[in-house]
Amino acid sequence: MHQNRIDELLEVALRAAAAGAAVLAVRDPAGFGATEKSSDADWVTAFDVAAENAVRAVIADVRPHDVITGEELAPALPAEPSGYRWSIDPLDGTMNFIRNIAYYGTSVAVAGPDGEWLAGVVNAPALRRIYFASRGGGAWLDETRADGVSAVRQLTGPTDARGGTLLSTALTYEPAIRRRLVSELDARMDHFGDMRRLGSASLELCAVAEGGVDAYLEYGLFEHDFAAGGLIAEEAGAWVSRPVLSPAVNGLPTREEVLGVWTAACVPGLEGHFAPEE
Repeated sequence: MHQNRIDELLEVALRAAAAGAAVLAVRDPAGFGATEKSSDADWVTAFDVAAENAVRAVIADVRPHDVITGEELAPALPAEPSGYRWSIDPLDGTMNFIRNIAYYGTSVAVAGPDGEWLAGVVNAPALRRIYFASRGGGAWLDETRADGVSAVRQLTGPTDARGGTLLSTALTYEPAIRRRLVSELDARMDHFGDMRRLGSASLELCAVAEGGVDAYLEYGLFEHDFAAGGLIAEEAGAWVSRPVLSPAVNGLPTREEVLGVWTAACVPGLEGHFAPEE
């Protein structure tokens, strides 16, 4: 595909993710309107829906013939589809958002007619970080540091020698699977010095891209959870494994389906030390 087309898609993704992140940036507990989802640890708020509407509005305005799928709203299926499809997670890290933990953001990715992910953005407003990547164009971080200085730099994963390695992983909300994962964790940790849990799948994939963690593994993710972050990690040089799920244009797959598959990313060469056997 022509690089100019991919660059155009990335520009739309950056603007769309910024629109969603702008909704999240005015975080106000009085406006949460939280209601139970699959458990008391998994919430949906009014911010999720508002952010997804903001993202979709940007995309639909400039690319009205693209299909749009997302976490909160039904798929947008135009009468004359272009062949391109957007995958949106308007608020990845909802529990962090509710509890004022900074690791949350808006994730936007677009796939081409052959299903290959072409551009992805994860905009984390509380962290003041925007991770982005395009197919063949590398992975990048636009960050405003604590001292107020802003800079854009390319991400290439860990490049310095390390005294220890970090595994980022997660437990699911399903008790039976959680017990199994806990039992498997001991063997996985044989190859790592410690573990982290950020509470946002997209940002954990970006952490692999940035070199913050060396490996990441999680069961129970939907496509919108890993679409942008997976491309960002891949373009940074990471090994990435995505699950094959039911087509998003048919709506979200069942919880049972996603709980049976896993998503992972790591420094190349580490995958045999923590990823389940295929």
